[in-house]
Amino acid sequence: MPAGVTWGQYFSFSVVAMISMLAGSQIVHQHYKPLQDLNEYINRELKNLPDNVQQKIRKELQEEGVLK
Repeated sequence: MPAGVTWGQYFSFSVVAMISMLAGSQIVHQHYKPLQDLNEYINRELKNLPDNVQQKIRKELQEEGVLK
């Protein structure tokens, strides 16, 4: 094993590291709420595109259920 540790130590460290990463990302996601204003962000970015491209992208996003 790497660094002379046993399989048990290696496995337990890996599990604890994974759990802490998942818990940390969940806490950050709930605190900052990054997807709460996704529709506003998409609409703002679509305004920078030509009208025919806007319509095509809006239609595709609505079909996929991303844009309301």
